This record gives sequence, structure tokens and C-alpha cells, in this order.
Amino acid sequence: MSEEKGRGGIPLDELEAPGHASEQDEQHVAQSAADLEAVFDVPVRISAILGHSKMHVSDLLKLASGTVLELDRKVGEAIDICVNDRLVARGEVVLVEDKLGVTMTEIIKTDR
Repeated sequence: MSEEKGRGGIPLDELEAPGHASEQDEQHVAQSAADLEAVFDVPVRISAILGHSKMHVSDLLKLASGTVLELDRKVGEAIDICVNDRLVARGEVVLVEDKLGVTMTEIIKTDR
């Protein structure tokens, strides 16, 4: 009786289904998550930056409730998402049950 062979001569019944992680991969992910457990309670500051504006201190002191500030971004343009003052992503402002939220649309990778 001959065994049916798949890629690279591996028996077909030993091949992983596409998109499915092997048991070894799942154990590695679980171990990685366990390694990070020590930092789960470390507080971080997350900022969603809608834009910037420059003004003199004298103009700043004249601001009152209801004053409209012109920012350097247009409506619909992506906002910056920073963690501890470091840019990590870009996103969009969304409305969730009468509250503003942010959805990430792009992760910013940095070489470190």
C-alpha cells in the first residue's frame, strides 16, 4: 500500500490545514503571553491627537469656553495615537453609544 504524499514528500495526513496553527505554535503563543504577564499592570498614557495649533501666550490667555481653535488637520484626516508620547498608530474618530472613540487604522512600526 503506498502513502499519498503532499508537499516535500510529507504524508498528506501530517500536513497542517492552511490557516491553522500547530500545537507547537499555540504553545509558543501561550508562553509568550505568559512572559508578558509581568507588564500587564504597568500604567501607560494613551493620547489621541486630533491636531496642533500654534499661538502666543497672550492669545492662549484670551481663550474662553466655547472658543474654536483651528487645527493643522482637515476633517476626516487620520489622527495620531501615541503611547507615552511615542507615535504607535494612526486612526479615525468614531462615535460609540454617544461617546467618542478611536479606531486604529494603521500601526506605525519603528526600528528600535
